[in-house]
Amino acid sequence: MSQIHTDTPPVRAVITGSSQGIGETTAKQFAADGANVVVTSRSPERIESVVDEINDSDRPGEALAVECDVRDREAVETLVETTVEAFGRLDSMINNAGASFMADFDDISENGWKTILDINLHGTFHCAQVAGQQMQTQPHTGTIINFASIAGTMGSQSMSHYGAAKAAVINLTRSLSAAYADHGIRVNCVAPGLVGTPGVASQMGIDPADVDRADVTKEIGLSAEIADIVQFLASDAASYIVGETITAQGVPSLEDAQPWDA
Repeated sequence: MSQIHTDTPPVRAVITGSSQGIGETTAKQFAADGANVVVTSRSPERIESVVDEINDSDRPGEALAVECDVRDREAVETLVETTVEAFGRLDSMINNAGASFMADFDDISENGWKTILDINLHGTFHCAQVAGQQMQTQPHTGTIINFASIAGTMGSQSMSHYGAAKAAVINLTRSLSAAYADHGIRVNCVAPGLVGTPGVASQMGIDPADVDRADVTKEIGLSAEIADIVQFLASDAASYIVGETITAQGVPSLEDAQPWDA
């Protein structure tokens, strides 16, 4: 990928939910591109491991571990404050933190429903608002990149709570992009399909190492492919993309049109 924000290197980025999977890969790719990254999740042991790997490597970017539960407004405020204290500013907020579980609609409890919305929707709200307010105090542009899912664009029988939350994130992205445009802040969204994260790998018995990135017809994507999209959206190359949701789900599923009987 090309250098992010070539006019003001290095970039300072916060990546929520970056202890594993897409978030971890994104943090490593940003750091490899020269960005200083804040690795954050609710698991201090995991984020410390990711940070140590980045800082002990030859990646030019620096990594900082900050424990944060995105449902906690004060924790998010501390996250942003710590980022600015350590790196001087915040350029990109990547709202990757999320959670879900599979259940039929009638089997989802009220607590289960609220928990999934709290993490995926309210967490995105807290991070986007706190980051946006910080970016408005800075003399340069910024980017906010939210994470949705094809469950939010298409619906999901087995994860209706997750799909509802992610659909709201997509709508929030468009609304927020208009609200923040005059402040020089670009807001976009990524909606991945099935990706070979540790969770998916354990549930489906799929080893991401067996997935050939060059295979156009593959039915599962790689974390690096999603991280590439995030890097693009955070870069000046995406300067004309505002309020959009980029879907990455491989070959579309099409049904052959049936001719009308004469």
